[in-house]
Amino acid sequence: MTEHAITARQEPAVRRPRVGFLGVGWIGCHRMRAIADGGTVDAAAIADSSPATAARAAEFAPEAKVVSSLDDLLNEDVDGIVIATPTALHAEQCMQALAAGAAVFCQKPLGRNAAEARAIVEAARAADRLLAVDLSYRFTEGMRLIRNLVQRGELGQIFAIELAFHNAYGPDKPWFYERALAGGGCVMDLGIHLVDLALWVMDFPRVTDVSAKRFADGEPLTASTTRVEDYALATLTLETGTAAQLSCSWRLPAGCDAVISAAFYGTKGGAALRNVNGSFYDFVAERFHGTAREALSAPPDAWFGRAAVDWAARLAAGDRFDPAVERVVAVTEVLDRIYSQ
Repeated sequence: MTEHAITARQEPAVRRPRVGFLGVGWIGCHRMRAIADGGTVDAAAIADSSPATAARAAEFAPEAKVVSSLDDLLNEDVDGIVIATPTALHAEQCMQALAAGAAVFCQKPLGRNAAEARAIVEAARAADRLLAVDLSYRFTEGMRLIRNLVQRGELGQIFAIELAFHNAYGPDKPWFYERALAGGGCVMDLGIHLVDLALWVMDFPRVTDVSAKRFADGEPLTASTTRVEDYALATLTLETGTAAQLSCSWRLPAGCDAVISAAFYGTKGGAALRNVNGSFYDFVAERFHGTAREALSAPPDAWFGRAAVDWAARLAAGDRFDPAVERVVAVTEVLDRIYSQ
């Protein structure tokens, strides 16, 4: 036997983290496939309230065991849990997984309100486990380039931000339209991305003022209503003096499938991300110099699963609680202020 063979036999095998997947509908299954393709963790088990949905997802991860519940997932010696279930379940499920010693990657929103989000973050801190939320638009190439421009001061002082997310269809699951289950309507579903992008690009300054209007079928809503909004317009004032305006909607007659944009205007120029031809997935990013524009990024860009893959890679690297996740609470606090009006 050669010396090399002896040395190789004596080296211990490195155990890859085992991950369980709770909720494997369209988004949950996509995240599972992205994480599996990332190659840093093993798909250990799958659970979904629909046995047929779980069985379909298992076709993409044949090594994973199909089980019935979160309890069963945690009994499979998992190091992490990916949660893609209805919003009303996030707080209880995240805290149960964290208490059991599992890291968590949760579909947005983390909670229906800031109190729920804060409780989950504190549970992750107490357990010293990695917690991340699927705020996926941060991981588009275009938004990363725009953030770099802003952070380096190349656009000067940012004084205005304009963001929009209009979905011409709206969710196809009934629970999205129940305030008690979803926490809200299009603001909770789509506006959360816009608030997150505005604050993330600007490095999370304090929001000093929020004004908002919400509508359902064209009817103005008040804070006390139990109806969920299908259109909303909000203006945020940041401590930097920046004014950020955002609009979002379900089923708006926008003339295409989706309108998605995030524009940042400063004293030395501007930059914007926008979707292409109504696509939910294809984006271009441009930098503006007066009336001229410069291309920053263009399709293709396989960004959709990057947030999940990033969490899995960090889990495999041994990362524990990251205080940066506290900023998710700051985003949810802004949503609470929008819903208070």
